[in-house]
Amino acid sequence: MLTWKTDICKLFNIRYPIIQAGMAGGPTTAELVAAVCEAGGLGTLGAAYLTPEDLRKAIRQIKERTSQPFAVNIFSESSEDDYSRLAEVQQALNPFRKELGIEEIPAAYASPNWSRQQFDICLELQVPIISTAFGCLPTEQTIMAKEQGIRLIAMATTVREAIEAEQAGVDAIVAQGSEAGGHRGTFSLEEHPMGALVGTISLVPQIVDAVKVPVIAAGGIADGRGLIASLALGAKGVQMGTRFLLAAESGASSSHKQAVAESTEESTVITKSFSGRPARGLRNRFITEFEEAGIAPLTFPSQNTVTKDIRAAAAQQGNSEFMSLWAGQTTRMLEDGRSAKEIIDSIMKQAEALCKTE
Repeated sequence: MLTWKTDICKLFNIRYPIIQAGMAGGPTTAELVAAVCEAGGLGTLGAAYLTPEDLRKAIRQIKERTSQPFAVNIFSESSEDDYSRLAEVQQALNPFRKELGIEEIPAAYASPNWSRQQFDICLELQVPIISTAFGCLPTEQTIMAKEQGIRLIAMATTVREAIEAEQAGVDAIVAQGSEAGGHRGTFSLEEHPMGALVGTISLVPQIVDAVKVPVIAAGGIADGRGLIASLALGAKGVQMGTRFLLAAESGASSSHKQAVAESTEESTVITKSFSGRPARGLRNRFITEFEEAGIAPLTFPSQNTVTKDIRAAAAQQGNSEFMSLWAGQTTRMLEDGRSAKEIIDSIMKQAEALCKTE
């Protein structure tokens, strides 16, 4: 008889082997994270862009809404700023600002560096699980987290990254295929400038064979069929981000939600135009016209910082053509406005139905 109590469920003390991805930048509200936890999954707060004050507030709000375990996703460490080509990049960005009515442009920029503070806050407020993107926690932080009983998850996009993560002491690894939306967890862009592009169905069993810690499949998974397939490949659970973008509790803007609802599996591209790091999102005018300008974006996080005013103004005006519309390749499979509980219940109902024998 099939049981859903996999190693991931036992490790994180959750009912179902479903993890809601930590989508930074707004979609993962405290309400969404808590709702996923209450429904039997593991909710994850995408905290990478939150100020220390906002992170404290969000963690406290989650704890007020649920007593179940939850995760906080942060960047493994902050990248160095590089504004040496700022004037050149601004030439490509200023036409967007003009169309949006942005008149004030900063003379200088500095990207916030909150990674260490965010980690310290997770320890201070006793967050049960920390997940990282773009690598693993430094050894010192890993030891500190382990001493406090915090579980660690790292996202990996290649077998080598997964082995490195296991050696670094993580408790579980997300095998993140190229179908995944937003910024994937590739450790180094020197070797893979557009991120490692291994598909989920190929990546998962190879990582499962290479490591001993439980593996979580991610990328292109949005329903019970994806869950069953992932378990068959050797994963002990799944991580879904795009599936929760249109949830009632999601913090994604109405413009973002509408664009995703109207998209198909052919709508997304991988681009560095918004942030300087490869991310999968819906193609829009910003991506097309920035790429046509022939000017390379700044590196991450500098490009993310200089495009912030454009993204913010576009969101305020409801103009999806100039927003970063992060999404994966499963958008036809989404249903608008359903609660996190309804989403998880439907996934499990479908998975259970598939496993029933005639």
